[in-house]
Amino acid sequence: MARLPRLTVPGQPHHVIHRGNNRQVIVRDHADRQMLLALLAEGATGFQVALHAYVLMDNHFHLLATPHTADGLPQWMQAVGRRYVRYFNDRHGRSGTLWEGRYRSTLIQTERYFLACMVYIDLNPVRAGMVGDPREYPWSSYGHYVGLRADKMITPHSLYWALGNTPFAREAAYAELVHAGIGTTEHQRLTEAALRGWALGDAGYLDAIQKQAGRRVRKGHAGRPSGKS
Repeated sequence: MARLPRLTVPGQPHHVIHRGNNRQVIVRDHADRQMLLALLAEGATGFQVALHAYVLMDNHFHLLATPHTADGLPQWMQAVGRRYVRYFNDRHGRSGTLWEGRYRSTLIQTERYFLACMVYIDLNPVRAGMVGDPREYPWSSYGHYVGLRADKMITPHSLYWALGNTPFAREAAYAELVHAGIGTTEHQRLTEAALRGWALGDAGYLDAIQKQAGRRVRKGHAGRPSGKS
């Protein structure tokens, strides 16, 4: 079966996952992390992509971003991927691929899943057992949203601004969201949607996105079509 074209719609938030080949590490030290973040920041500006949230893990990263053009997201990921591999291979005296094929991504319905996706991203280091509190992990957007530091590469979404009327109120409200976490079902939906490339949202949202994207955006029903023998 032919692979469906990548699901990318300008003006819509996308959850992106990019993994190391065979789950190998993509960053070995702070210098690698700083370079990867610098490339992401530069590319986001150059390709007109608003980066809302991120986390760099040892063998993969997550992004939540809104491209402003139809080609902005794939061009951004391609440019970052290629430049980072050249840097990583040169620095560490290696050759060959670093990434597990293409990056994975999908669209998420803003009202239902945007803040949940931010929480999902910022809790990655906690779920992995790397830290006990997301405040302890410097390689994510969490610190920016709770007032620990200012991250110029971050573009807060209107839903974050709506969490409070003052910076302190927004920071406290977001910290509480992350502390509360998300349920297992919601976590699985966010992961599977990104890995499989199916949009995540209610029926009305999926219908609208399918018309806009011009391709299927949800998994078809198993089995033979009705009326066929």
